[in-house]
Amino acid sequence: MNEYIMTSEQIDDYCRWLCEEERSVNTIAKYRRDLSRFCSFLNGRMVTKILANEWKTTLQASYEPTSVNSMLAAANGFFLFMKWNSLRLKFLKIQRKIFRNQNKELNREEYERLLYTARSQGKTRLSLLLETVCGLGLRVSELKFITVDAVGKGQADIAMKGKLRTILIPNKLARKLLKYARKSKISSGEIFITRNGNSMSRSQIWSEMKKLCKSANVERSKVFPHNLRHLFARSFYKAHKDIVELADVLGHSSIETTRIYLVTTGEEHARQLEKLGLIT
Repeated sequence: MNEYIMTSEQIDDYCRWLCEEERSVNTIAKYRRDLSRFCSFLNGRMVTKILANEWKTTLQASYEPTSVNSMLAAANGFFLFMKWNSLRLKFLKIQRKIFRNQNKELNREEYERLLYTARSQGKTRLSLLLETVCGLGLRVSELKFITVDAVGKGQADIAMKGKLRTILIPNKLARKLLKYARKSKISSGEIFITRNGNSMSRSQIWSEMKKLCKSANVERSKVFPHNLRHLFARSFYKAHKDIVELADVLGHSSIETTRIYLVTTGEEHARQLEKLGLIT
């Protein structure tokens, strides 16, 4: 019988390998957290399929199924790296939801209130950041590719997750960004930077967005960068009705991922059922 002992050094080796594979910094950090959690659960015990499944069960008691599967993905990736293939775990089967929780969806009116609030409070950088993420459908980690040079050319090359895609920057947004860059004395490099010239961190962006919520009368649960990307996706699809093009714009490898962005709210789903005219 093989003896599988999990150590922090092995986790470090796996994370270094993920870095070499050009996985994102955030993904690596998450996998490290998940694997460290598993290691703590083991508490020095040899890794067995039984213990791995026990860990899976404890996760199910505390986390949503999608979160559980993301942690299992971290463990399975580690097992594959270590060639411990017999330990790989089965993912939870999740039926795809046909509608979203309306309490977590940011709509256009709420987005516009956030913009108005940021501008009225003199937070020009934040209002432009919101417009850039939402107007281009960016991941927050892709803001670093919005540079003075890219905006000047009207397009940005996004290199993420081993893929390269080019996005166009509309003239109206480009003019706003260049005006801000000139006023802020940013002549080259990234546009969204701190006073010290560093990239804005994810936590800083989240914090600044959350501070708008009360004044803008928008629920805090709805305000985070990825919800702006979802709003872009829904708006783009409503205008063009082309999911394949939308997948390319968002940088998705699978249309199934894009479909998740287009799931309607429960309220919208109810209206669609009423339009069928089958209930008299």
